[in-house]
Amino acid sequence: MTTHAPTTAFVLTAIGDDRPGLVAALAAAVDEHGGNWVDSQLALLAGKFAGIVQVDVPDERAQSFLDALSVLADEVGLDVEATAAGAPIDAAPHSALRLHLLGQDRTGMVREVSSALRSQGATIDGLRSWTREAPEGGGMLFEAEAEVRLPADADEDGVREALETIAAELMVELELDAPE
Repeated sequence: MTTHAPTTAFVLTAIGDDRPGLVAALAAAVDEHGGNWVDSQLALLAGKFAGIVQVDVPDERAQSFLDALSVLADEVGLDVEATAAGAPIDAAPHSALRLHLLGQDRTGMVREVSSALRSQGATIDGLRSWTREAPEGGGMLFEAEAEVRLPADADEDGVREALETIAAELMVELELDAPE
């Protein structure tokens, strides 16, 4: 029987000017302290590398791990903040929707959609958005994809109605369906 040492879960946020080796440096710090890279989302935005990473580190090495993170800024130009992970997501029954939005770019779109979701008790588990040129010189388009979690007692039709109302006001195309 194998026993596992107690671990501390951290959520790391990292940002730095994009260049080769940033992920490798962060992964090395995790590995050198006996840590486990659990989950991550990494992206290149406006010339900056940005990421969020969940790691588990043995309790007895947690402080030395945090110390090692602080030197990554000087060594490779990666600023990393560590926060103790929160409680696991409530496993209560829920339903999920995948949202896709496309329309002319204008200010306030994310605010309007997220407010409509909040009004229905929905939680955004993931959101990716971007802009792109519209065909034939039609200006800029805004596009977003989101994974939305609804509480068990949520009225899915009510959520759809709230989002369709916003889509009509914003004059955007909105697709809602079950996640794949």
